Amino acid sequence: MRDFRTYGRAEAALGSGLTVVHGSNGAGKSNLLEAIYYGSTGRSPRTRNERELIRFGAEATRVTVRLMDGEDRHELTVAFGAGGAGRGPVKRMSSDGADVERLLDVETRPLVSVFMPDRLELVKGAPAVRRAHLDQLLAALWPARAGARAAYSRVLAQRNALLGRIRAGRASTATLDAWDRELAEAALVVMANRAAAVELIAAEFASRAERLGAVAGVTIEYRPRSRAADRDGLVAELQERLASDVERGYTGHGPHRDELAITAQGRELRVYGSQGEQRLALLALLLAERAVLGRERGRTPLMLLDDVMSELDGERRRLLVDDLAADGQSVIATTDLAHVPGAGEPSVARLRISPGTVLREALAA
Repeated sequence: MRDFRTYGRAEAALGSGLTVVHGSNGAGKSNLLEAIYYGSTGRSPRTRNERELIRFGAEATRVTVRLMDGEDRHELTVAFGAGGAGRGPVKRMSSDGADVERLLDVETRPLVSVFMPDRLELVKGAPAVRRAHLDQLLAALWPARAGARAAYSRVLAQRNALLGRIRAGRASTATLDAWDRELAEAALVVMANRAAAVELIAAEFASRAERLGAVAGVTIEYRPRSRAADRDGLVAELQERLASDVERGYTGHGPHRDELAITAQGRELRVYGSQGEQRLALLALLLAERAVLGRERGRTPLMLLDDVMSELDGERRRLLVDDLAADGQSVIATTDLAHVPGAGEPSVARLRISPGTVLREALAA
């Protein structure tokens, strides 16, 4: 890390299994986890304003992630400069020294899953947050299918532009037919992909939630807005809503309005769940996705967990650590090592954080 948040210059080495990052409040534990995520994906899990990532008084930041896969070694770098007067921000990403448009497209990059308090929005926030998360999971499961959502968005934008012209009296509704058919075809692909992804994780999610002691009967369900089984059926649904679409000037029906519902005994946790229940559901979801990705892709995501142990009792902490230790790398940030069962074991790497510095206390083999 170079000039990232509170870090001027710092390095951190993760263990091959569990790494525990510990330090006082405000020491920089969350910043370290954010840097790992940023360097692996090219984006922050905490903010959309990348200027916030630059250390106060600096002009740019850079994060480099070095990877080892057997004998193969790779390097990912993300650099961002805020720019000065008359100059806009500059962002560069590279893989093994070659510039890339997106780190998400780099095959050698690690898959990463992150639990942070702000991510409770995934359970209790608007449907758009859950749709975006589902599409990201889908892309991680089946990279070749990732373009389907973008293709749907392009057709949707064209249809919405035409609806705007119809509303303004500059076009006829008769010109919508071709766009309706194209939108319906793209929508069916998106819906089928989402349904397949949820089907893969549903049982695993319920099992993880039960194991963690979440409220009984927790389930996850994909709820598409459309009930159509084929293109003609979806076209008919669009035509039924044509008058309201013209009045609004945009399309109000389709996969862009779908819901990923997380429920307990038939009641949506986003409305009726306590914050504790929502946290356990989020944790169960991320663990379930991690397990499924490991099974389906042969690549277990790196798990980053910030401020999770303080909300769990001793038994749930043990269950979580056992789950994480079973496969792959994971990083837990905590203010108290006693909150992490087995933190003193030789197999666990420990990093102690003080403002601006990372001290390696133990690095597991």
